Amino acid sequence: MYNKRREKEEYLEKLWEMKELGQAGMHDLRLAMDGNFEGEVIAEMTREGLVEVNGENQIIALTEKGETQARKIIRAHRIGERLLYDVFGGEFEAAACELEHMNSLEIVDSICTLLGHPRQCPHGKPIPAGECCRHSAKTSQNLVVPLRELEIGQSARVAYINCGDDGQMHRLFGLQIRPGIMIKLHQRYPCCVVECEDASIALDDEIASSICVWANTPQYQPEIKTPVKLQGNHGRRWRRYFSFGCKKKQR
Repeated sequence: MYNKRREKEEYLEKLWEMKELGQAGMHDLRLAMDGNFEGEVIAEMTREGLVEVNGENQIIALTEKGETQARKIIRAHRIGERLLYDVFGGEFEAAACELEHMNSLEIVDSICTLLGHPRQCPHGKPIPAGECCRHSAKTSQNLVVPLRELEIGQSARVAYINCGDDGQMHRLFGLQIRPGIMIKLHQRYPCCVVECEDASIALDDEIASSICVWANTPQYQPEIKTPVKLQGNHGRRWRRYFSFGCKKKQR
């Protein structure tokens, strides 16, 4: 029974992902299942009211019941990816596949709250919102905001990074910008300059906006009121590792 349930959950997950891609054909589902497609499973899911199949043109779609279940599976999977990537910083796909089969919505919501209600998985795919996300605005202690919304001179702890580009994510980690680390905003314009692990780092708008921090971090030191110039070793360090950051404006 347990394996049968997991098998159906795999189909529900693939059908949700197909919907995101604008796909609805039975042929697309066969390809998505990568050789593990079984017609009997689809027939059983149809009888249970999880999917609808148009036999004439071979179109398959989730019913309202099926979409509700698929949404829970996708949410658990992508929250799991976010947890494993942000907190442990390692490979996450296999472990996230196990987490998606958790039946406890409370555990998923707790992880989501811990991470600051992230909106995307590490691949840049949207994470369906949960009840905890809808109520998070009422709880100031869980407020997570983009790095650029900090005050100049304010320090905060990185909650998560919404970056769909693995290369950029690895470069950020190489500069020690990762979840849990303290970061201080020095300037916003013409590009965002932060201090992290005793190094000054310049970030372009897109990358700076992808970094989300806990807004209520106790350490609050509004001491630098003027833009910081990138000089000395820190400037060279940024130029060497962060070549995808700010670009000089054309005159």
